[in-house]
Amino acid sequence: MAIDEQKAQNQLGKAIREKRKELGYSQESFANVCNVHRTYIGSIERGERNISLKNILSIASALKIKSSELLNLAKL
Repeated sequence: MAIDEQKAQNQLGKAIREKRKELGYSQESFANVCNVHRTYIGSIERGERNISLKNILSIASALKIKSSELLNLAKL
């Protein structure tokens, strides 16, 4: 089964945004916790970035979930 990469990026970005907001983080404060720039978080949430495993792990940790749970939230 082929994966639509753009759809996957959009789904992951949406899941990150929803969980971030659920935890009460602004993009800026969340970016600081993840040790990345705020605009990077914004571009991830908009599905514009194909992020690395390192950043998936960092983001999942900041969201207080396992990376597998994050991917599950994104239905990936």
